Formats: sequence, structure tokens, C-alpha cells
Amino acid sequence: MKFREHRSRSASAFQDSAASAVCRVGTAPGGCSFTIDDTGLPAILTATAPPEEPSRWMAAARADVECLVLRHGALLFRGFGVEDAASFERCIRALSGDLMDYQENTSPRSAVRGLIQTSTDHPASEHIILHNEHSYSRIIPSRLFLFCMEPAREGGATPLADCRRVLARIDPSIVGSFQERGWLYVRNFVDGFGPDWRQVYQIEDRDTLEAYFRRAGVMWEWTSRGHLRTMIRRAAVALHPRTGERTWFNHIAFWHITSLATEMQSFLRNEFAEADLPNNTYYGDGSAIEHEVIADIRAAYDGEARQFPWRRGDILVVDNMLSAHGRAPYSGARQILFAMAEPLDRAAAPDWRT
Repeated sequence: MKFREHRSRSASAFQDSAASAVCRVGTAPGGCSFTIDDTGLPAILTATAPPEEPSRWMAAARADVECLVLRHGALLFRGFGVEDAASFERCIRALSGDLMDYQENTSPRSAVRGLIQTSTDHPASEHIILHNEHSYSRIIPSRLFLFCMEPAREGGATPLADCRRVLARIDPSIVGSFQERGWLYVRNFVDGFGPDWRQVYQIEDRDTLEAYFRRAGVMWEWTSRGHLRTMIRRAAVALHPRTGERTWFNHIAFWHITSLATEMQSFLRNEFAEADLPNNTYYGDGSAIEHEVIADIRAAYDGEARQFPWRRGDILVVDNMLSAHGRAPYSGARQILFAMAEPLDRAAAPDWRT
């Protein structure tokens, strides 16, 4: 099925069914009673009497769950009796089928069970700013799943922001400039700064790596020191394949050097020439992005950021194109598991101009 046809048929069905799904409160298939709080982001589905098997209930309610996720951008299941990684995986499969692999990963994670990993292994003191998973990749996860095994003692929220509303907040002239030029993500694989390319791409030799780059639309070069530099040019605004809505979908602010702490910015600029920075973003033509532009984008994210307190057993379902996510610093033994599903190939999306 072609991408454009899929969007045009399903968008009407979404509009017709979303309102009824949002208002549904009562008894669901499988003997589960629940309530819905749809006043914020995420919408929260709370089981007042949990089902005997959460994954079977979710499979039966899959169509309504999909409508809620598309309407709000994220949906939280609370009190459904999910206790471990195995039951979490069954719920993912009930809602979205097979899990996705982690090729082109940029966040340090630890394997927990199969393709379920920790959400991030970044130090607890670090703030992870809002972003969409793999917005720079050719293959994009449409669905993200997070599961709370253990909430933090303090902090540790997973902030969310509706990317439709983020787009509406950004100065139209800035949006227009990125729509015209796209954005460029430049990454230098430098010893001592993150994983090497073999870990990121799960490839061991250069010939196989370069063949992968050609398929994925990644530009690359090997520097005079033998380091790999990748350059990925993408569109900043995407059309959602189910709803047809425009959404701010990129890592422009996330990877821009000014998003780092001031001390780290100074350190990196002292250590590296501009072209050799471990990560940075530019306009699609390679020109520098003005600091005030990044500030405007950050302000748009901040204006739409919403938080909720994690509770043990919570499952968060995120539409990766509709909602950005991040992580607040924390203290205590926080453990949030993470998985991706429903891959989307941007090559099948002709409306995503670069």
C-alpha cells in the first residue's frame, strides 16, 4: 500500500472514531473496568479493576487505543497489573506487533530482554531535552513504549510535548527557512566521545558500512585521522501518515552544541575545530543556525512541555511523530524500560521534502 493512499483513507476513519474512544469510560473487553483522564498529555487510562491478562485486553482494545494515541500523542496505562519485562513485551506485541532493533542508536542503553532495553544510561544528574526518536534515520519508529519498573525517589519525569503545538509556536519565518533548506546533522565518531561506529551501526567493516549509508541516505567521509564523519540531511517538518497533520519532527535543537551545558560547550570548542565537533546541527545547506533561532525552538518545546509522575507498573505509549519526549534529572534507583515498534520508511513518504 502506498504511503499517500494509506494516509488519506485512515485520516477520515481516525476523525470519526477518535471522539468516541476519548469519551469511552466503563467496562472494556476482557473484564477490565477503567477510567480515562484526557485533560492533558498524556491521556491516562487507569484500571479500577485490572484485567486477568493485560496483553489480551490490549489486543481486544487495540483500535480504541490507537485512536487515543493519535488524538493525544501519548497514552499512559496505569494499574493494569504489568509487573516485569516479559509482560511488558507481551503488551507491546498486542498493540504494535514486532519490536524494532536499535541500529543508529545515539543514547547509551543496556539490554534487558530481547529488544527491550533501559530507556537511557545517561547519568541521573543529566537533563535530556525533548526530542523525537530517530528523526535523522531513514527507518523511523512510529511507536515508543516505556515501562516503569521502579520510579525515582525524586525527579525522573519523562516530559512530553505535542509536536503539532510546538510547530505552531515557532516563528513562521524560522519554519519557512527550514522547510526551504532542511536541516543537517553532522556527527564525528571521535575516540572517547560516545560509542564507535561499529556499536552504533552494528557493522564491523567499512565496505558493509558504506553500503548501508548508500541505502539509508547518509553522506560520509573518512577524515585525515581515520575518523568517520557522517552528514544526514532531513526535513524539519513531517506529515503524519495516519492523520495528515504537520508536525515538528527533528533533532535540530537536541544536537546543536548550544544545547549543552556552558562548561561542556567551552571544552568541546577548545578541543575541536567546528567541523570536528562530536555532534552539531546546521541548516540543510551547511550554514550555521543562529543562536536566536535555536532559542526560539527551545522556547516552543518548553511552552508545550508536560509532565506526569511515574508509578510502578505504568506503561507509556508514545506516537513518535506527534510527541517529543525527554528526561528530568533524578535521585534514587529509577528503572524505566524502553522499546520501539511500527517502523516507517521515510523513502515511502514523498511529502517529506528535504
